[in-house]
Amino acid sequence: MTETPQYTPLIRSLPASVPFVGPETQERSRGAPFTARLGANESLFGPSPRAIAAMEAAARSVWMYGDPEVHELRAALAAHHGVSPDHIVVGEGIDGLLGYLVRLMIIPGDVVVTSDGAYPTFNFHVTGHGGVLHKVPYRGDHEDPEALLATAAGVRPKLLYIANPDNPMGSHHPGATIAAMLDRLPQGTLLVLDEAYVDLAPPGTAADIAADDPRVIRLRTFSKGYGLAGLRVGYAIAAPGLISAFNKVRNHFGVGRIAQAGALAALQDQAWLDQVRAEVTTARTHLAAIAVANGLRPLPSATNFVTMDCGRDGDFARAVLRELVARGIFVRMPFVAPHDRCIRVSCGDAAALGAFATALPLALAAARG
Repeated sequence: MTETPQYTPLIRSLPASVPFVGPETQERSRGAPFTARLGANESLFGPSPRAIAAMEAAARSVWMYGDPEVHELRAALAAHHGVSPDHIVVGEGIDGLLGYLVRLMIIPGDVVVTSDGAYPTFNFHVTGHGGVLHKVPYRGDHEDPEALLATAAGVRPKLLYIANPDNPMGSHHPGATIAAMLDRLPQGTLLVLDEAYVDLAPPGTAADIAADDPRVIRLRTFSKGYGLAGLRVGYAIAAPGLISAFNKVRNHFGVGRIAQAGALAALQDQAWLDQVRAEVTTARTHLAAIAVANGLRPLPSATNFVTMDCGRDGDFARAVLRELVARGIFVRMPFVAPHDRCIRVSCGDAAALGAFATALPLALAAARG
């Protein structure tokens, strides 16, 4: 009798796993809510009130599908970035756009280059389509453009992924460093530039790259600085030919009416984003002080989180994380050694950071045994 359903050999070979265990799953497991939700790099400062009002208004017409061309939001994004709407595609967060991109580009056996320990969801998409990952170590706490390019020169990948700023370490390169990578890419390699955190980074972090350049696709999100993680709205900037190709595979109704309205209103309230940047700067300073007061080393951050070196190995950092979770503090940590010596703590308001400051010394003491 034929097995039903009939999975592909590739899918039969893969484990059923996800890169992140959500805080809700952990809350169900521990039987209690978290006191402070500081692990997912969400914006505890929330979205623009104008975005909230726009979403409330859009809820009245949610019986209609959203515009499948996402026309108004694409036009506004194009004006914001000084490009044409033909340079913009909107999708279900950067994760969704990465999935579409890999579907467009990767068949079994195709080569992809990335950093070992970088954002894992991209790797899951590549593996899910049968691609072959070549992973390059970080240099210290930074992704290593030179090593990525050297590996690419040898294996000639279809895609080369780099995030600037970086998650999970919070580090960044000047935009000029990223732009200089383009002229050293092998023929046919597309640079996948994940700029999820660039709205919160120092001036000069965003690379000055022409939108018509066919060698790169840049990915942005409304989940971080704009505080709309629950909407799942991201966008990409690329040459029109590549943008047009997304229409062959994307879910044309994947970004709903409320999400489009909320993202559009958030984009139009840049004063709110400026306020969030100031709040994030203050919170990073506060988190760094908490780390130092407890004998940890805060790494410089260009994001809305601070990665803290716990000073030992990954087993110790995992023990610290477990003890924080047991005390109601949701945080995360890098997956790959030697970065797994760290924990990663999102920026938050005074109440959340106060709860973390209270729990951290207790967690460290328990982890030290």
